[in-house]
This record gives sequence, structure tokens and C-alpha cells, in this order.
Amino acid sequence: MIAITVLAFQACNNGAKDSKADADSINAAKDTSTKIAPTGQIAVDKDDAKFVVTAANDGMAEVDAGKIAEEKAHSSGIKKFAAMMVADHSKAGDELAAIAKIKNIALPLAPDADAQKMADKLAKDQRKDFDKDYVNMMVDGHEKAVKLFTDASQNLKDPDLKAFVIKTLPTLKMHLESIKAIKANMK
Repeated sequence: MIAITVLAFQACNNGAKDSKADADSINAAKDTSTKIAPTGQIAVDKDDAKFVVTAANDGMAEVDAGKIAEEKAHSSGIKKFAAMMVADHSKAGDELAAIAKIKNIALPLAPDADAQKMADKLAKDQRKDFDKDYVNMMVDGHEKAVKLFTDASQNLKDPDLKAFVIKTLPTLKMHLESIKAIKANMK
């Protein structure tokens, strides 16, 4: 218990460093595969918890990038896509956070260092190539997200998490197709 408290305290104080790594550490220290969560629900195994942390981190990164693109994109189509990213990923993030709370899974407080670097790069981007940079980032990010969620749909053990993944995966696939279409029309 002391180790969990120390890690939780560190996570609160080190949010700017790498909140994703902190959440992974907290979850690893919990040994969630063999303990009951304080809510009475059975907590998830370490691989399921790791998926939740990764998905939450990536979702926050999508929301941050989307907010930047809503303001900085030149194309109205890209601004519309960015608004959809903010809305859809915020909604999915809220749903995932509710499940994580029930399952006693610690979540990152902010996107990890890599995601923060990408957001900082977008925020500082004053070039007219902003749209191209954002679109490329979204294609890459959604290809990774579709793979992550497809793998999770086959490998997660927790039925609530699996249901969330199965519900969310079609939206991620639609995002990927939409951004690929935008990219194809940019050429």
C-alpha cells in the first residue's frame, strides 16, 4: 500500500514528465490480476491495464492535436475533421475513464512526452504546410489506433473493456478512412 501511495504521489507531482509511464508504474504496483478493486469489482490483469493507459494517452493526444488544428488549419475540411476528433475522442476518453475507475486502473493525467512534443510542434507550426503535417500525424496515429484496438478486441480479458473496444473500433476506422480521403484530396 505504501508503494502505491508513493507512486500515486509521484504521478501527481510528475505529470509534466511522463504521466503515462507513471500510470503504468502505479498499475504494475497494484498487481491488479490478483486483487479486488476497492469498488468491489475485480480489477483487470496487467496487459488489460496497459491497454487502458495507452488508449487513454493516445486519446488525449488526439484531443490536444485536434484543438490546435481547429484553430490553425487552413482547410475548412481539416477544421471539421479536427472538431470531430475533439468530440469523438473526448467522449471515448470519458467512457474509458469511467471503466478505469470501476476497475481501479490509474490513468495518465496528461499525454506522454512523445505526444506532448508532437502537440508542441503543431502549436508552433506557422508554415502553410500545417494542414499537411496535421493530416500526416492523424493518418499515422489512426493507423496505430486501429491496430491497437483490433489487437485488443482479440486479446483483452476483461469483458467491459472488450465491449468498449468493440464499440469504439468502428469509429476509429471511420476516422482513418476520413483522414485518408482528406489526404488523397490534398495532392
